[in-house]
Amino acid sequence: MTVPFLNVAAQQAEIADEVLPVWQAQFASAAFIGGPEVSAFEREYAAYIGVPHCVGVANGTDAVEIALRAVGIRPGDEVIIPVNTFIATAEAVTRIGAVPVFVDVDPECLLIDPAAVEAAISPRTRALVPVHLYGQTAPMEALLPLAARHGLVVVEDAAQSQGASSTLGSAGALGHVAATSFYPGKNLGAAGDAGAVLTADPAIAEFVRNFGSHGSTVKYVHDRAGVNSRLDAVQAAVLRAKLRRLDGWNAARRLAAARYAELLADIPGVRLPTSRAGNADVWHLYVIQVDDRDRVLTGLGDAGIGAAIHYPTPLHLTTAYADPGYPVGRFPVAEAAADRILSLPMFPHLTPEQQSLVAAAVTRAVTSSALAEAASGATP
Repeated sequence: MTVPFLNVAAQQAEIADEVLPVWQAQFASAAFIGGPEVSAFEREYAAYIGVPHCVGVANGTDAVEIALRAVGIRPGDEVIIPVNTFIATAEAVTRIGAVPVFVDVDPECLLIDPAAVEAAISPRTRALVPVHLYGQTAPMEALLPLAARHGLVVVEDAAQSQGASSTLGSAGALGHVAATSFYPGKNLGAAGDAGAVLTADPAIAEFVRNFGSHGSTVKYVHDRAGVNSRLDAVQAAVLRAKLRRLDGWNAARRLAAARYAELLADIPGVRLPTSRAGNADVWHLYVIQVDDRDRVLTGLGDAGIGAAIHYPTPLHLTTAYADPGYPVGRFPVAEAAADRILSLPMFPHLTPEQQSLVAAAVTRAVTSSALAEAASGATP
């Protein structure tokens, strides 16, 4: 691979000398569940986002589910989510027995569309889950007043937005509660699965901690039937070291995004990503749009460029969430984008030389695709 899609190993190497002694101490003491590293990370990440409470959990999917439970979502309740997101957002709703209600996204940034949200609200709607996709904050300045008018709880899915902000503040500190993932490929990634719930409400934080520990605050005293979902100390040590570097890594992503914008600006047939006014994006993904995307993706692979698709199938067209009420064509913006989106390599250690290789490969692939398309449509 000439240019990998992601280079997590470079991040791990950068923190190794700092983390390995902590791990050695943890292995010597066998203190793997809870403890000072977990507590310290929860305090530090809460302060970083700008909320009073952070509760670590096992992964990002659990974080969304437990956050929804904490604000009172029950079986049969409707929860509005964008159709252009990773399936975990919907799975969290389904695992409660609630009903995910899909809505389309805006054509510029592919973020949840406030007008679509308002049209989808019914008497059974209880919550809204805006997803801060690709490292960009969703349009909370429109969504929060809308939710307030209809009495909806706002649960942010902030898995792709660690360090992002809008004019209203930090992603993860804008709704009633937020969920995030520390999957290794995230801007702030662990060395395995991990997640967290963030909130300003102490009652929500207390519920999350209790529910994620088998419904128990005191050992063998169980207030409810909960689950086993806790952030372990090994992951907390990694996250603490990476959190200290997150602003610098996000700044490197912004520089890389600016370089891409310059390198790709004059390539016919390439649509560059758009940022919402007032947002400070953290470029978890750099997503362009091209015609004949699959042919272009193949061309990049042949050139040794790691590229990907986020996400190839809108949720209503997956087997898991197929429903007669959501036929093909129901969400035209997301469906059209799914055939065109292409994620280019993006990580803090991406070099200008690597980006030049990517841009050259994109140019060749797009040009080759256009020529092939023209040839296939030519009259014999």
